Amino acid sequence: MTWKADCAAIIPCLNEARSIGEVVVAVKRQLPNVIVVDDGSADGTGAIAREAGAEVLRHECTCGKGAALRTGWQRARAAGFKWALCLDGDGQHAPEDIPQFLDCAQRSGARLVIGNRMDNPAAMPWLRRFVNRWMSHRISRAAGVPLPDSQCGFRLMHLETWTTLPIHAAHFEIESDMLLAFAAHGCRMEFVPIQVIYKSEQSKIHPLRDTVRWFQWWRRVQRSKGNGVCGRLAGLGKGT
Repeated sequence: MTWKADCAAIIPCLNEARSIGEVVVAVKRQLPNVIVVDDGSADGTGAIAREAGAEVLRHECTCGKGAALRTGWQRARAAGFKWALCLDGDGQHAPEDIPQFLDCAQRSGARLVIGNRMDNPAAMPWLRRFVNRWMSHRISRAAGVPLPDSQCGFRLMHLETWTTLPIHAAHFEIESDMLLAFAAHGCRMEFVPIQVIYKSEQSKIHPLRDTVRWFQWWRRVQRSKGNGVCGRLAGLGKGT
């Protein structure tokens, strides 16, 4: 595997002008091909990312993180890349951790590698830590496999595998939707420890709106419980 030729970094962004230039430059030291999806930013995020060396795709209105990721994945696959390394544009993910994802996929044969912050989560705000553990416990039970950090967006994904899976979520529930889809279809997943970085940035997660969306998604999982994990996934994320 020639990672620099076969893997593109995908960065979904909404109003990340303060950090995106630095993030793109740091990621390009690890992977030269960086695709930034500007999800309707109003602060010049796209222009700064382009100046830093990224290919920039723009949504004219804000469509959601899941939609932005799908735009990036589709572009990467159309360009011939086999893998997509996804990370946030706010500096919360350390590009220096990227080699761990690549090494893990090469070594294990995993089709999805997820960052794990929960082995040493002291730097994570206590509410996020609590919510992450609560969600991870429930998603692990639904998936039938342990998922120690279900909400981490720092991930390496095999693009051909993605095209075969029913991953539809448009917003922040995309993280959960992906995990259940990969688990349902028996695709190998691995977790790698990553740095926990929290600065003064404001989370793009809306406490009420995105919580409601996640619970709507979760109710669809529960309603389809009798059909097994594969059955549960048939309608997940649609309309979210």
